[in-house]
Parts: sequence; structure tokens; C-alpha cells
Amino acid sequence: MSKKSEKLSIEESFDYLDEVIEKMEDPDISLEDSFALYEKGMQVLKEASKAVDEVEKKVKLIDEEGNEKEAENINE
Repeated sequence: MSKKSEKLSIEESFDYLDEVIEKMEDPDISLEDSFALYEKGMQVLKEASKAVDEVEKKVKLIDEEGNEKEAENINE
């Protein structure tokens, strides 16, 4: 992630977070680098969480009668 404005897909976000975890598990990582990775990882996680929420809202469900309903209207 070279640019701050770069928008990652959900899959790319999780791949990036896996890389962050691997780097943070390195016993030779400095405390400063660890904090920087943690901060960036939390930003990416927050963005990924928003993206997942948006996808969930778009998911359509088909009720017993074959009618499509938006996921946010399930309780109707």
C-alpha cells in the first residue's frame, strides 16, 4: 500500500492484514515499527469492515414465496 488514497478490495485488505500480522510476529521488529504497523492495520481493518457492511446490505434474500428482499429488510 504505497498510497493513502489507494482503496483496497476486501480480499486485498485481508491479505495486507495477514502480512501485517506476520511482520508483527517477527521478534526483531522494533517497537516503533510495531506501533506503525498496528496503526495502519487498524485503518485497513476499519475500511474492510465498512466494505463488508456495504456488501451485506446489498445481499438479496429470497423469501418462501420467491420474492427478493434486501438484507436490511429481513425483519419485515
